[in-house]
Amino acid sequence: MRRRPFSWPPERRSGAADQTAFVPGCLLAFQKGRSHIIDMKFVVSVLFAALLVGSLEARTWTQAATGKEIEAEFVESDGESVSLRLANGAVAQVLISSLSEADQRWIASQASAGASASGEWPQFRGPNRDGISTDTGLMSEWPDSGPKQLWVYDDAGNGYSGFAISGGKLYTMGTRGAALEVICLNVSDGSEVWSSRFANDDQVGYNPDWGHGPRGTPTVNDGMVYVTGPKGTVACLKAEDGSKVWSKHLVDDFGGKAGGWGFSASPLVDGDRVVVAPGGEEAGIVCLDKKTGSVIWKASEVQPGKAEYASIVPCEINGTWQYVKLFQTELVGVSAEDGSLLWTSPWEGKTAVIPTPIVQENELYITSGYGVGCKLVSIDADYNATDVWRNREMKNHHGGVIYLDGYIYGFSEGPGLMCQSWETGEMVWNHKDRYTLKGSVHLADGMLYAFNEDDGTLTLVEANPDGYVEKGQLKLEPESEIRHAKGKFWTHPVVIGGVLYLRDQDIIAAYAVR
Repeated sequence: MRRRPFSWPPERRSGAADQTAFVPGCLLAFQKGRSHIIDMKFVVSVLFAALLVGSLEARTWTQAATGKEIEAEFVESDGESVSLRLANGAVAQVLISSLSEADQRWIASQASAGASASGEWPQFRGPNRDGISTDTGLMSEWPDSGPKQLWVYDDAGNGYSGFAISGGKLYTMGTRGAALEVICLNVSDGSEVWSSRFANDDQVGYNPDWGHGPRGTPTVNDGMVYVTGPKGTVACLKAEDGSKVWSKHLVDDFGGKAGGWGFSASPLVDGDRVVVAPGGEEAGIVCLDKKTGSVIWKASEVQPGKAEYASIVPCEINGTWQYVKLFQTELVGVSAEDGSLLWTSPWEGKTAVIPTPIVQENELYITSGYGVGCKLVSIDADYNATDVWRNREMKNHHGGVIYLDGYIYGFSEGPGLMCQSWETGEMVWNHKDRYTLKGSVHLADGMLYAFNEDDGTLTLVEANPDGYVEKGQLKLEPESEIRHAKGKFWTHPVVIGGVLYLRDQDIIAAYAVR
């Protein structure tokens, strides 16, 4: 049950023009609706504060020392303190270290979100794991020849690993011979900076009939790169040179169980933690110390069998920071603090469950292919999970879906590219031709980048619920000569820093779209 908010900081005294109030961990000064921290060491962080602009939606903040709570809107953070707008309109600054761990993780997530504005795409589906770039000023229509190709790199090896982009570097994975490697490129010209072998790839046990190699995407955080290989190796490497810091194994160390196509989920870094999903019957989700790889907790109540392929999403529901994971037979939410199971919702997945869940406040959207469909789940204050609706309009295989302004966009088995109502689940429109049959989607500056898996054609489409409006196309060239006969263009496109990145096995190409 939710605890009652307390007066923190205290309300202004009647008739007092100015006042100060001591809150454990910081000194607040209020002057005519404004505030500042007296300690001048926080004043010098103004430039960092500009990175974070809050959504101005009230949330509950908890004081770590007392457990007391307050309702306030997030305004900004400078990395050491956070500015909160109180109910009376005053803005108070509070030391981040004085807040609960859940609050601190939430603030860190906002910092990651702000990173994409400066050309950062540090993990699978971006800072918020929603597939949405914060790039602006992009071309809203392409010439017949498509956008200019900037460079091509042709030695990424086998695999479907996506892109993590940080600090002017692009990180991905590939199998070269028998070596499973992390590869670092310069985003300016596509030149290789380094490559590092972190595991062997014997191409056995994860159905390489569709092509072998890694499926997940690296995660870059705090000077490190975190990766998961298809056979279960989880490794931490230095972003500077690829040297290995530590490694674990999802099967050997945690009793994990891969699906038929190997481990494909991308590791989540949240604060000082790395969260992975080994599956199995011991603990379906495991939290590790990001610096050492030591175990912080295991979600032993989650025993899903196969790990499946969907990546974990961090979110706040009912004031609790948690991790959401879609397995074949259930959608679960576990506490970020200790891995305890908060809620679960059944799912009837078949063969492979892949797309990342979408979270909006206390509602979650999931979908999977092989004829299964989609549903919207609502979590109430007591953590009861209820289906709002359930249908088979969207049957997304593995290209992911995008949420924007009350609508879902993505490829569905059968209808092709489609738009779906979040509120009702009804299909709003669909478009299916030779270039929009099936594939993956990305959103940047109000435009969908729809990548057709069969031939590597990418179509630029307005993210518009009123109908399908096409604005340009390009064909990824050259095509890979090492792609398996059954393999397709399955790596998700990314637009960041005004550049579109595409991959076809060993081929990575960059295009200017600003």
